[in-house]
Amino acid sequence: MKITASNTQQVTQNLAKTTNEAFQEKMKVSDNPSFQERLGDGLRNVANVQQDAAELAKNFELGTENDIAKVMVSQQVSSLAFQLTLNVRNKALSAYKDIMNMPV
Repeated sequence: MKITASNTQQVTQNLAKTTNEAFQEKMKVSDNPSFQERLGDGLRNVANVQQDAAELAKNFELGTENDIAKVMVSQQVSSLAFQLTLNVRNKALSAYKDIMNMPV
């Protein structure tokens, strides 16, 4: 299969559309979720994205998936989601340390 810029754009648009639809569906279910619920949902979403990327990579290696652009985009989305999670954790840890170092 020949990979072109239009294929990559189409895969990216499809992933963005499905992600947006899933987000909109979650927002309809609970109008005012707590911070804990939001954080838990975010971590579950990151785990799901990583599992999907791993499954696509495995399928590509086995020959059942032929679209390399889809595989690469899903791996990049997975990587970005993990980096975002790591940065949120680092900021929360930094805020906790700042609070603990405040004089009482």
